[in-house]
Amino acid sequence: MVLLLVSITVLHLVTLAMLLIATLEKSWWVRSNSEITDLWYNCFHDNVTDTWLCATSSENDWLRSVQALMVLSVVFSSISFLVFLVQLLALSKGQLFYFTGLCQAFAGLAALAACLIFTFRWKDILNDAKDLRKGHFGYCFVLAWICVPLLLISAFLYVHLRKRQ
Repeated sequence: MVLLLVSITVLHLVTLAMLLIATLEKSWWVRSNSEITDLWYNCFHDNVTDTWLCATSSENDWLRSVQALMVLSVVFSSISFLVFLVQLLALSKGQLFYFTGLCQAFAGLAALAACLIFTFRWKDILNDAKDLRKGHFGYCFVLAWICVPLLLISAFLYVHLRKRQ
């Protein structure tokens, strides 16, 4: 039982860390040779100074929805972890971790919605980018997609986890 609790806790913390990196990291969701964009910044490479010049992302409803859903996913996953710790101490023997699993499922569904919106609307989101339409998806985008099944698997595990002494 202890090994199961430790493994679920590690899975949750690793997923939360990956979700935080995918959401908050100033790196790239889409990259080309001269331009990088993430949820918060657009960066252009200046060949003269050999530096990246960054500005905040443009006002776009699709981008704002992806930002909101990713932040919501981080919040739900964080709440889920805190609720799990409280339930671990407060639940009586034999009860299930339903609320923790529900919060984690909401986090997974929010991340799924954000990834789907970015996948299908990336041309609308990057409409002012010159070079990104020829670029490719970056590691934060892939990390966000990896978080989706991990969040849903951990939600399933929480719902089926029964407290024992």
